[in-house]
Amino acid sequence: MRTNLLKVNEFETAAKIIQVGGLVGIPTETVYGLGANGLDPEAVARIFQAKGRPQDNPLILHIPDAAWLEHYCQDIPESAWRLARRFWPGPLTMILRRKPVVPDVVTAGLDTVGMRCPAHSVCRSVIQAAGVPVAAPSGNLSGKPSPTTARHMLDDMDGKITAILDGGDCQVGVESTIIDLTCQPPRLLRPGGVPLEELRAVLGEVEVDPAVVRPLEEGEKPRAPGMKYRHYAPKAPVTVVRGDPLRSAQYILDHITASYWEGVICFNEFAHWFEDHPVEELGGSLDRFEHARRLFRALRAMDENGVKHIWAQCPDTGGMGLAVVNRLNKAAGFHIVDA
Repeated sequence: MRTNLLKVNEFETAAKIIQVGGLVGIPTETVYGLGANGLDPEAVARIFQAKGRPQDNPLILHIPDAAWLEHYCQDIPESAWRLARRFWPGPLTMILRRKPVVPDVVTAGLDTVGMRCPAHSVCRSVIQAAGVPVAAPSGNLSGKPSPTTARHMLDDMDGKITAILDGGDCQVGVESTIIDLTCQPPRLLRPGGVPLEELRAVLGEVEVDPAVVRPLEEGEKPRAPGMKYRHYAPKAPVTVVRGDPLRSAQYILDHITASYWEGVICFNEFAHWFEDHPVEELGGSLDRFEHARRLFRALRAMDENGVKHIWAQCPDTGGMGLAVVNRLNKAAGFHIVDA
């Protein structure tokens, strides 16, 4: 089976694939998602099979507007409506108490479910036309960098799913922020397209789950996607270098070998330092939104170059920087050095 690439105006075809229990790649503002009918356990099970995804890693349900929340969630706190008014449609997922209509396979058996209303208008059109919430993790093979173009997704999913709807490049570039609203204070489970500072401006106190900055401990159960397993990883091992941009670039320059097969992901200002190596630029050292947009594309480019080791500069954790740091640390298996 070959996977078809659908044009953006073929969203109704994508919706029909979902309605009959098939799998389809859908564009969002964050990354491309692997979508299925979120109320059909057999269809959702096929997501796990196509990705090679562990069954204890919960999925997110995507809906076209906040009014759908009451169909699938119960005991919805007032804070959810405040967040929806401020950030939806957008890159924010809220963990809420689920209703029995949501299958166990979606939630990994938890009594909660992640809900999101994406900002990409084509994605919302697909969901609306399908008439069901769409379960959709990132559209990559489990553990690999998430796809931010239809071509990236096709590289991973060709022959495994029916079609991919090409909605252009993803504008955010990292997955949605996930916040758990079933606890007090609310807890950030995964940083993403909505920075922590903006959540606190709406909610006040927001705790940060320890798994944002370290691996889960043995026996800890993930409450949201991206918390437990190695994620976002290219084929080559990654070393993340933290610290002031000039010092971190100098550290890489001092420690990189002469081998062409060592690649560098760095801020634009330092790309010329590494002209004898494969280099992917993240953007200017202070442009954290650009770092997020470019990160997964850079990791995939290193795979295409066939490098054997990757050095990566790392922004600070302010604003979107926390999401970039989280993804880089997980891609590196938390192999981090300080410059």
